[in-house]
Amino acid sequence: MPQLPIRRQMPLYKDIREMLDGCALLYNEEPIYIIKTKRETKTEPAQYRTISFMEHRREVSWLGTALMQLGLKGKRLAIIGRNRYEWMLGYYAFQCGLGVIVPLDKGLPLEEIEMSLTKAGADALLFDKDHLDLVERLRMREEYKDMLCISMDRLEGYPSVPELIEQGKNAPEKVQKEFCDLPVDGNALSIILFTSGTSGLAKAVMLSQYNITYNIWSVLSVEDLRRGDVNMAFLPYHHTFGSTGQAMMSCVGMTSVYCDGLKYVQKNIIEYKVSVFICVPLLIEALYKRVMQEVEKQGKMKKYRTGVKLTRFLLKLGIDKRRSVFKEIHDKLGGNLRCMVSGASALDPECALGLTDLGMNVVQGYGMTESSPVLAGEDPDHLRIGTIGWSMPGVTLMVEDPNEEGIGELIAQGPNVMMGYYDNPEATEEIMGDGWLHTGDLVSLDADGYITIRGRKKNVIVLKNGKNIYPEEVEMQIAALPYVVESMVFGESRKGENDAQDLVLSVNLVYDPVRMKETRGAQTPEEIEAAVAKDIEELNSTLPSYKRIYRRYLTTEPMEKTTTGKIKRYKQKLR
Repeated sequence: MPQLPIRRQMPLYKDIREMLDGCALLYNEEPIYIIKTKRETKTEPAQYRTISFMEHRREVSWLGTALMQLGLKGKRLAIIGRNRYEWMLGYYAFQCGLGVIVPLDKGLPLEEIEMSLTKAGADALLFDKDHLDLVERLRMREEYKDMLCISMDRLEGYPSVPELIEQGKNAPEKVQKEFCDLPVDGNALSIILFTSGTSGLAKAVMLSQYNITYNIWSVLSVEDLRRGDVNMAFLPYHHTFGSTGQAMMSCVGMTSVYCDGLKYVQKNIIEYKVSVFICVPLLIEALYKRVMQEVEKQGKMKKYRTGVKLTRFLLKLGIDKRRSVFKEIHDKLGGNLRCMVSGASALDPECALGLTDLGMNVVQGYGMTESSPVLAGEDPDHLRIGTIGWSMPGVTLMVEDPNEEGIGELIAQGPNVMMGYYDNPEATEEIMGDGWLHTGDLVSLDADGYITIRGRKKNVIVLKNGKNIYPEEVEMQIAALPYVVESMVFGESRKGENDAQDLVLSVNLVYDPVRMKETRGAQTPEEIEAAVAKDIEELNSTLPSYKRIYRRYLTTEPMEKTTTGKIKRYKQKLR
């Protein structure tokens, strides 16, 4: 299977501390973060703090020195909170020789937080003020009453990151040197990270620092990420691509900023002049739909289509005029946004094509927590919409036991593959007992080796006649309906010929009532049901008989999802 060609030489760091030192040396006083310290009001402008690479490196050392003085050398630190500068400071400081980091999903209930802390053997917890209530409830439990809890904010009764940075800064030079000289083993266990599984209990993935730094080198060797770019750190840090992605941006000399909240995404992109945006498909698709709805509302769809035809023709002649032709649209996104990276699940091909037509560099990455995370992806010179491109440099991918259609499970080897599942040798053996990481994803290859995800192995619907149905493929076609927010296709039993039990396809379909009215003129339950039935029947006419949808369950309520936007199929109820 082909690998993406290396387009530039990047340093391969053996551990996180070497990475931090290298970035500080390379980029020195250039900005690594811009932090909003005060929001804009009617009378006063917003206020910001700009942090340089060198300043960031010093603050990591000062925080680490203070954490060492608190007795955390050789311990395990859990972190919970929204994406922010202090989150990454704690993450980096602990990996400079102190111990093991345990990132926690900020959306988990207390019981699951407690289970994760116990399973990972956490000795201390770094939290933000939004989780104060959870921390105080946690400390009422006998087993956690003495746990050291450190706040990212100044809170009474808790040591805080700002205070600890000041303590480390004022510590004797001998103590600071002791922290800086702590041994760091890039191949040892450094991160225990819980998966956000869609089919059951989360597993605790064991990663080394070299797993992470190798993945950073691999991605930066092939992707068009540039020094001086501005990145919005949107993916949650407790996910591998959130924290690894943040380190990746720093390694190439980018400036990172933070979003004020989901509803402020477009405003913040304009405010910070964001040029690179890495996030889940749901958000990219929502952004694209909003842009296209605005074009439609302004009556400019004909002009847009003419522009697409013109720019596609010019591209064939080697002339790229997309950003100038669609300048008005780009201006609504700040005028600087040039690159979008999608991960976690498949991006709607129509959205990918539409953004590409506008002159965006839209690439998909593929991976999993167990591979730190990126295994495959696209680059600007190797784009094939609907695929996930080729494997990353240094990563070996294979299709295991392909069927007559060429579909089989994707398996992987590489320096970025995890050490195993913590305290779970049975699960480790199951997923990588033969020396290959079994992804659980079914794929096929085209003639040029581009990889297409066909669906999850565990989601395949097998009919009595032996036909395999990959529900994700049908869901992708349903997603093209303008009012569809999300859908889940699944098999249901029905009586077949001779009373034999067989399966038919059903769909849970979440729709937007506003778009339903705008595009189909349907408002009442009866009108909505009739409109969906008509559209599904038209879709069915294009599908083989065994892939046709027989039952529909309609709702406006979103389905339960993981924090990366994947539907929790095992929890989904019929509506």
